[in-house]
Amino acid sequence: MVQAFSYMAMVFQEPRLIAFVAAGTCAGVYVGAIPGLSGTMAVSLLVSFTFGWEIHSALAVMIGVFAGSVFGGSRSAILLNIPGAPAAVATTWDGYALAKQGRAGEAMGLATTQSVIGTLLGTLALAACAPLVAQLARSFHSVDYLILSLIGLMMAGSLGGRSVKLGLIAGCIGIFLGCIGVDGQTAVKRFTFDVAYLNSGVDYVVAMIGLFGASEALIQLTDISRPPVKQETGRILPSWGEAVRLLPLTIRSSLIGVLVGALPGAGGDIAALLSYDQAKRWVQHPKTPFGEGAVEGVVAPEAANNAAIGGALIPMLTLGIPGDAVTAVLISALTIQGLRPGPNLIAETPDLFWFIVMSLLLASVFLVVFGFTGIRVFIRMAEIPKGILMPIVLILSVIGSYAIRNSLFDIFWMFGFGLIGYFLKRYRYPVAPIVLGCILTRLCEENYRRGIMLEGSVGGMAASIFTNPVSMILFALFVFLFVTQTGPNRNRNANRGKGSDGNRGEDDLSVKIR
Repeated sequence: MVQAFSYMAMVFQEPRLIAFVAAGTCAGVYVGAIPGLSGTMAVSLLVSFTFGWEIHSALAVMIGVFAGSVFGGSRSAILLNIPGAPAAVATTWDGYALAKQGRAGEAMGLATTQSVIGTLLGTLALAACAPLVAQLARSFHSVDYLILSLIGLMMAGSLGGRSVKLGLIAGCIGIFLGCIGVDGQTAVKRFTFDVAYLNSGVDYVVAMIGLFGASEALIQLTDISRPPVKQETGRILPSWGEAVRLLPLTIRSSLIGVLVGALPGAGGDIAALLSYDQAKRWVQHPKTPFGEGAVEGVVAPEAANNAAIGGALIPMLTLGIPGDAVTAVLISALTIQGLRPGPNLIAETPDLFWFIVMSLLLASVFLVVFGFTGIRVFIRMAEIPKGILMPIVLILSVIGSYAIRNSLFDIFWMFGFGLIGYFLKRYRYPVAPIVLGCILTRLCEENYRRGIMLEGSVGGMAASIFTNPVSMILFALFVFLFVTQTGPNRNRNANRGKGSDGNRGEDDLSVKIR
């Protein structure tokens, strides 16, 4: 424990690292506050800009952006009824209703306090659980990693909103992209079509910049006629009595956020929707009905989606499996720096793990600063015309893609992925499962082959599952997820994402994002 505190203290020994966390948090908050921009896109761009940096400086900025963007999505959700990020979808249902009552300042202040508490609880869960998970993971066999990668791919259905089919189709596209290139063991060219550039495979950083950055800019540019909404702010800080009354709901929602965030592929958007649904069950007699301006409808999703940050980092750091789309990008950032996320990461580089924990704690502090001092600025930022903002995003995407390998081909591929992402989103196909598929394909393939070589055959590898308690537990979890993702329970769970009027679901709000 003393050693852990010494590693965490290294952040304060270099003031520039504190400045990087602050700058990242500030940038993330404003990125999240602008409808159409996302933390995933911002972190994707940062990977290409910071791959030559020292690892601690790069991670400080990215962690700050991660925390800030999840929180910032509530700004436009409350002011404009347009979630700035998918994790803020549930916030619109009661946040905008409060704004229409002239209580926008109160709603944004409440969202700030809940986001800070959720981030703190998620960070504590990361610090407490990650070393234990890593210690257990070091005893994993190849078949265990194969099952874990399949679990991650199965969670692609959750990223498809209410449509498992669309999520799985997008995940298959990601698997295809992950298979492109020269096979590492047989040297066979797969799907290269005699294009030398593809021999090394598709650069997933370029793919992510195109899918999340360029595609969103193209979508926003096709709908620039929506007039900005002006909103006056009133009281900002919630009263102490109100904060104490809501504290049990905050803690319960944060725990949901941690647990859901720790599931590979789930993330803060699912955590927020689930916590909102559970809040309607827990709060029997709210002062205002849910969907009409209930403060509990802001507390639950905002506490959950920020707590999911710490939860999503647990599988990423201990198992090498992304908890959501942003942690998938962070895996690429660590890989570029020569690190391999997995069970040995914490044991081999404990300073890096505790640095991430301390960066999240600092980010929660800066959330207070930028959350309460920038409310009026948020209103102005949300009113920037899309015709000015989106071309800037495209320019940054071009610069970021070229900076990866100083290659013009990467720019062309970035625009190609941007067009693919544009059409996918237009037809309501999620792009986050593509990221998961692209990242997890190599892990799945390598451990499948390794398992066959160790056991001698496919049948031997399958039989080994039932000789190891860990493998049996993971296989049972995989079966459970398969049943819940494809069975009738999936439809019932998806319907819970609707608002109080029974009509406003995730799909409806996804249109508003665009």
